Amino acid sequence: MPRTCGSMGRHARFPWIGVRMIKPYAEMSVEELEALDKELKVEYKKMQNRALELNMSRGKPCVEQLDLSMGMMDVLNGESDLTCEDGTDCRNYGVLDGIPEALELLGDMMEVAYDHLIIYGNSSLNIMYDQVSRSFTHGVMGFEPWCRLDKVKFICVVPGYDRHFKITEYFGIENITVPMTPTGPDMDQVEELVSSDPSIKGIWCVPKYSNPTGNSYSDETVRRFARLRPAAPDFRIYWDNAYTIHHLYDLDQDHLIEILAECKRAGNPDLAYKFASTSKVSFPGSGIAALAASGNNLEDIRRQLQIQTIGHDKVNQLRHVRFFKGIHGMVEHMRKHADILRPKFEAVEQICEEELGGLGIADWTSPKGGYFISFNTLDGCAKDVVRRCAKAGVTLTPAGATYPGGKDPHDSNIRIAPSFPPLEDLKTATHLLCLSTKAAACEKFLEERRNAAPLEVQ
Repeated sequence: MPRTCGSMGRHARFPWIGVRMIKPYAEMSVEELEALDKELKVEYKKMQNRALELNMSRGKPCVEQLDLSMGMMDVLNGESDLTCEDGTDCRNYGVLDGIPEALELLGDMMEVAYDHLIIYGNSSLNIMYDQVSRSFTHGVMGFEPWCRLDKVKFICVVPGYDRHFKITEYFGIENITVPMTPTGPDMDQVEELVSSDPSIKGIWCVPKYSNPTGNSYSDETVRRFARLRPAAPDFRIYWDNAYTIHHLYDLDQDHLIEILAECKRAGNPDLAYKFASTSKVSFPGSGIAALAASGNNLEDIRRQLQIQTIGHDKVNQLRHVRFFKGIHGMVEHMRKHADILRPKFEAVEQICEEELGGLGIADWTSPKGGYFISFNTLDGCAKDVVRRCAKAGVTLTPAGATYPGGKDPHDSNIRIAPSFPPLEDLKTATHLLCLSTKAAACEKFLEERRNAAPLEVQ
């Protein structure tokens, strides 16, 4: 059976949803399930006849969110002064780490000092790829390049971010899974693996409003990360703080202990790389991204980076600085994003509660921020649910995508991305998700009952 994820909390958020007097599927007789199966098939056929064409497969900002940043196109023009505060001409070569104003802005967003930061191009995923690639070909701070080792492994927190897993898969690195909990990864497993196996070189983390669960790491989890004692001296935590300021609520927000400061406090200053970007703050295709790390790590990275590039897009960095004017402007900007996203997340949770609550066939998370909701079906049903939705015109993230290799051992997890569709389309898609979940669960129970029937006769 699926885990229950905060049903009481959802009722607290939606007090108008009463207690539904409905029988859990597991308690239904074969006759009741057969009658239900017929009803669900009729409802599903009606949904198919609507000829829907909706896509909820990725966490893309919607048009209204993108419109919030259109003023960024006007802050610079042919008459603008493109000189930085320190006299740097942004039109020319140079400035490997990023312009001072942008370092200050991204440093405030990432909660690190500007001198522990390098600003890159538009993608934090690209920075993470570079870090793995650099480690693979040239090693980390003088240690043996990973390509010369017999075996290299990475820890993947599951369910997690598919694009992380694909980076390490691409380099032939073995991905090892550790389960996500409401307070972060199972740290008992993480500590045991990291301390006992020198072939484990890193762990993928989305510590705040995690993709896809929306869970944030607890204080204890962050402190335990900072106090890891890896068997591999070149082990690094890949701390992808993608949703650092992506709250849904003003007064109910998750807050993280800052990982680099905690690592330094624990005597492990070089243990973590921290990544972030403005991809879901300004424009996903043309934001700015940054890496924060210890001085030793940054010195090691610069040695390669100065061969790779003379400097990244300083005009775009200046554009972001002129538009946001500082961290307070960025925070206010993100409140506008929240006003657009919050009704969508609440609509998904409300419909799921109304249609699936009490049936014992699904559960889902109720995040306070980020871009995703993690939805769990009965074991063995996720692919079937995604298939049914697709046949009725709604594209979801493929079942299994939240696990390395696309292989969910339970075939139960589906990542829901509410951000992109218009609200009414999202509601329609969620109704179809619930209908498909009910149909898949009903057929599963029927099959189990029918297969068990001869044994009961004996």
